[in-house]
Amino acid sequence: MNDYENLVRLVNLCKFFPINQGVIIPRKVGEIKAVDNITINIRKGETLGLVGESGCGKSTTGRTILQLIRPSSGKVYYKDTDLTQASGETLRQFRRNMQMIFQDPYASLNPRMTVGGIISEPLEVYNLDNRRTRRERVEELLELVGLNQYFVNRYPHEFSGGQRQRVGVARALALHPEFIVCDEPISALDVSIQAQVVNLLEELQEMFSLTYLFIAHDLSMVRHISDRIAVMYLGKIVELTLRDELFGNPLHPYTQSLLSAVPFPDPKKERERKRIILEGDVPSPSNPPSGCRFHTRCPIAIDTCSEIDPEWRQTEPEHWVACHLVD
Repeated sequence: MNDYENLVRLVNLCKFFPINQGVIIPRKVGEIKAVDNITINIRKGETLGLVGESGCGKSTTGRTILQLIRPSSGKVYYKDTDLTQASGETLRQFRRNMQMIFQDPYASLNPRMTVGGIISEPLEVYNLDNRRTRRERVEELLELVGLNQYFVNRYPHEFSGGQRQRVGVARALALHPEFIVCDEPISALDVSIQAQVVNLLEELQEMFSLTYLFIAHDLSMVRHISDRIAVMYLGKIVELTLRDELFGNPLHPYTQSLLSAVPFPDPKKERERKRIILEGDVPSPSNPPSGCRFHTRCPIAIDTCSEIDPEWRQTEPEHWVACHLVD
């Protein structure tokens, strides 16, 4: 594919974390299946939203794509290059094109470094520009994300949460990346600040033709920013489709239950609509259910659901789902 319509491709991607017992001679007694056999594409210039409950493997997926965590099996292609086979200097050069905006703006910035040092660090690591041009680049990036260029000598503790996240965005942009993993970039921020950060991300995407994987809990915010949305449950992608199609025609029972929890702004419609209340707790990823992972909480499950893992298939154009009961 020469035009690289699919900038990033995940093929049967898995990440299992071992569970060990013993101190002197640790032995493996199990594994946590954080990401289990995911196959999806992320198209150049789009925002792919990734939603699901806490602990379902969203952040692990994002970190595995960037090879911050090495996968247990499967492939991650950036354009035509398999990143799982890259290492050393080769992988280091590819990382210039792929960056991450972390969830917690308080923990992701070094408190002992100035804002100027934090943003210019990627430039120093890759030995780009000299000292004067780096300073100019930092000031340019600060203005780009809506901060005063004179903040360059301040420390992270002098900023609010929203301002710190803008510093994180500036750092991610320093190397002119093509692809950015946004790992719940607004969940730690006040509601009044969340829209500002999302609007900033949209403006930057249009300005620099960026591609985003946007990980979040807030379905209304994901609906606002995403072109397509993938729904994840216990390490598996259960549905993937266009944004409006997902909200207008959700096929998987888990997607339907998630959307039923999103409040309507119209009180009359809110009273009339049917809520889907899931019973029980999310199973442990160290001992997931057989067959469909969701069958233990699914209100319409049949015997087949507990025995056979549903096939990941395309039911209509641009709509993929993993469910036995979807025609």
